[in-house]
Parts: sequence; structure tokens; C-alpha cells
Amino acid sequence: MRPLQMVDTRTQYQHIKPEVDAAVLAVMESAMFIGGKVVNDFTEHLGQYHGSKHCIPCANGTDALQIAMMALGLEPGDEVITPSFTYIATVEVAALLRIKPIFVEVDPKTFCIDPDAIEKAITPRTKAIIPVHLYGQAANMERIMEIAAQHKLFVIEDNAQAIGCDYTFGNGTTKKTGSIGHIGCTSFYPSKNLGAFGDGGAIFTDNDQLAASIKMIASHGQSKRYYHDVVGCNSRLDAMQAAILDIKLKHLDNYIVARRKAADFYDAAFAGNAVIRTPYRAANNKHVFHQYTLILDAKENPAAYRDGMNAYLAEKGVPSMIYYPVPAHRQKMFDSFGGSSYQLPITDWLTERVISLPIHTELDEEQLNFIVSHVLDYTNK
Repeated sequence: MRPLQMVDTRTQYQHIKPEVDAAVLAVMESAMFIGGKVVNDFTEHLGQYHGSKHCIPCANGTDALQIAMMALGLEPGDEVITPSFTYIATVEVAALLRIKPIFVEVDPKTFCIDPDAIEKAITPRTKAIIPVHLYGQAANMERIMEIAAQHKLFVIEDNAQAIGCDYTFGNGTTKKTGSIGHIGCTSFYPSKNLGAFGDGGAIFTDNDQLAASIKMIASHGQSKRYYHDVVGCNSRLDAMQAAILDIKLKHLDNYIVARRKAADFYDAAFAGNAVIRTPYRAANNKHVFHQYTLILDAKENPAAYRDGMNAYLAEKGVPSMIYYPVPAHRQKMFDSFGGSSYQLPITDWLTERVISLPIHTELDEEQLNFIVSHVLDYTNK
């Protein structure tokens, strides 16, 4: 059996090695390492796949979020509503810009931001909502967009974990997550469903004016070379990463199918287990399983039970991860924003119970059986 990894990027590369090697070599021979046709082609293809009018590449997913907030003109003292149960980048960039993150609860089934909690958190200083499509499942975007329209708020989708996820509205229309809000942001970190061999990100919008602003901000605030209209930053996707991503984009839908197949195997294996809750799958969106995250619902000392499983699996050669053990509002970095004053019992409940198992495109049945057997052994102890 191949050694287990949370994400097996090495084996995935071996399956597309000729295509990737040729694309990388072509970039090296061209000596066009920043910008140029390769980057332009990838962003055009990604925008078409995504169903967005504008796709602007950048250096990473964190930059994508920061640039989005800057393009919307958010200023110090403004408030953005965001889940606390998320990776820190979502709210870190708000704090960096001295925008106040307002932390709200998530739906305990989907792990995504709760629209009812959003409505209760809106104040005269609220300017934007940042839903996070966590673990590969969409937030309730139809309701979120209705709330945003009612209160004249912007919506920035953090789509770093859900690229390729289809969301179906009540009228039957379908859109990709990240193309529904005013701006969508994604990451190409190597472990993502569409991962580079380094870092990278992209920003999506259908708004021409916002697209022009995003492009300027990402390139030192330039409207044209050496003419700087606004304060910006330097955030570029290099040509080598674009070449690799353009190859992998062709395989993305197949990668998603493989992840769902692995998730189906886990679901069947854990069905009926008294301790394990398998991931909920909302009927109106197609979970892309960036993570396969269980809730371990032990009656006593749930955090200790979960941490015990994490340690037990490591002993048996099964990697697992806890995404995320400390929610954003309890991080020291948010003390100055009143983070410790928040009461978010659902978020706290989840952070004591979640554990993620390996999920990627290269898992085979032997590996899956090995993982499942040790998870079940622990729950049967």
C-alpha cells in the first residue's frame, strides 16, 4: 500500500507528468515568467469554467480577499460579517485593513455561515458579508444575497475550498460558488482541489468597474505602467504556476468526481456508527470535498475523545487533521476587536468535535479500507 497522506500531490503529478513537464518547459524556454500569454490563457479558461465575466489572477488566496476589500472601498471602522469557524486568512485581512470583523455562528450541519445570524449582526456600520464555503460545501447563497440586497451590502465569497461547487437556486438556475456574490476569491495553494505547485489565487467578478479596480490594486495601483492612481499592492500569479494550473483545470471535474467517490466510501463505512456524524450534503449544492470532516459526538470530554482519535490514527500511519481547533474569535490577534467577548456556542461545540480524514484524487480502495478500519477500531474501543 502506498503511504497515506492527507493530500497526495506527488501521485497526482505522476498521472499528468508529461503534460505538466511540457508546459513548464515551454515557459522556461519562452523566458516569459511574469504575465504574458500563458497567464492570460489560464485566466480566460478559468473565467469560462467559473462562469464569471472577469477573472483576475493574484499571488495567493489571502491577497485575493484583501484586494477585494480594497476594491470595494472598505475603510477603517467599517464592519464585515464573517464566520468565526474558518481559516484565519478570511478575517486576518479585514484586521490588517483596520476593518472590524463581526463574528457570527455557522450552521452546525453545513459548517457554513448562518443567514439568521447575519441578519442579527447587521448595524449601520456593516458594509459587507463574507460567506466561506467551508470544506467544499456552499453556504446558503440565495438567502445571503437576499439579505445583502435588502440592506445594500456587498458579498465577498471566500471560495478557497470549494472551487467547482455548483449551487442551485430555488428557480432551478445553477451557478458556481464564487460567481454569485459581488466578488469571489479563491486560492491555488497546492493542497486545494485546483492546486498549483507553489502559491496563487484569483478574484472573480461580473462588474466591469470592480474588475478595473481589482486589476489596478493588484498591480501597484497602476492604470497604465508607471501611472499609479490608487494605493495598491504587488500580487501576481507567475507564468509557471499558470501553465500548471491550466493543465490541472482540464482535470478538475474528474478530480471532484474522485473526491466524491472517496467520500461515498467513507459515508457507507461509517453509516450507523453511534459516535460518528458524516458530512451533511445539502440538496441544492454539489459538495466538492476539499476536506472530509467528521463530527465525533462523544458524550463525555468530546475534545479529549477527538484528540485521542487524532493521536491513535497517527500511531497507525493514518494522517488526520483538525480544521480548526481554535475559532477566529478566540485567537489572540483579535483581542483588540473584542474577540473574547463573543458567545458562539455552536462554533465552540464544533471546534471540540471535528476531525478530517484523508481526501484526495488518488485514494484507492486498499487505502480507504485501511483508514476506515482504524477509525472504527477507535470508536469501538
